[in-house]
Amino acid sequence: MAKIFCVANQKGGVGKTTTAINLAASLVVHKKRVLLIDIDPQGNATMGSGIDKNAVELTSYQVLINQSTIEDVRIRSEIGGYDVLPANRELSGADLDLAQLEDREHQLKKALEVVDDQYDFILIDCPPTLSLLTLNGLSAAHGVIIPMQCEYFALEGLADLVNTIKRVHKNLNANLTQIGILRVMFDARITLQQQVSDQLVEHFKDNVYKTIIPRNVRLAEAPSHGIPGINYDQSSRGAKAYAQFGAELIKRVKKLDKA
Repeated sequence: MAKIFCVANQKGGVGKTTTAINLAASLVVHKKRVLLIDIDPQGNATMGSGIDKNAVELTSYQVLINQSTIEDVRIRSEIGGYDVLPANRELSGADLDLAQLEDREHQLKKALEVVDDQYDFILIDCPPTLSLLTLNGLSAAHGVIIPMQCEYFALEGLADLVNTIKRVHKNLNANLTQIGILRVMFDARITLQQQVSDQLVEHFKDNVYKTIIPRNVRLAEAPSHGIPGINYDQSSRGAKAYAQFGAELIKRVKKLDKA
């Protein structure tokens, strides 16, 4: 069975999609079979994987409303080496359509059951809102990866997201047990960021990943070329950090499986 992780944060501009794309590419480097699901209407994970969101005929929208299967919709990211369930602005109306369906929070989970044995990891790039799209992602997942910058305003949003995850665990998905905080866009020269980082570790302990993703120009450049940062410049600090994060996630999953 695949391990399913949402990459989620209700605050925009925190490196959520960058994390989803580069983690997918990193897991491929570690010889894992990966599906990246884009359920963000902006379609940035799709574009960042080298797929033109405006040219695709079918997207995750059709999967969520039961018009198509994942097997019919997925596209290969040739440069990243993983499969992508693409998204574009068509997904903007999904909340209204999902609201009319029975068991509306579990549409993605049911769709994934068909391809579960074809992948080692399934990553879901969620929109930066607590919508029905995000609830579908959380209801299908075993864990949540929360990318966040080490700033005080980010801490406030983190508390809300963790509370939402706890409610989903209680009411919709008892398998949602793994929460991991990934520190991104980190600049060790800024004292405030180091202080917030220390607070995170003190409060959330082992739920904070050891890997820290530094602020890196090459990672920022890569999406404009439709290439994951880990493939764009393997020697960059950002690429090396995401490679390290992929290894850490694999190790954590193995440890939990043995427990």
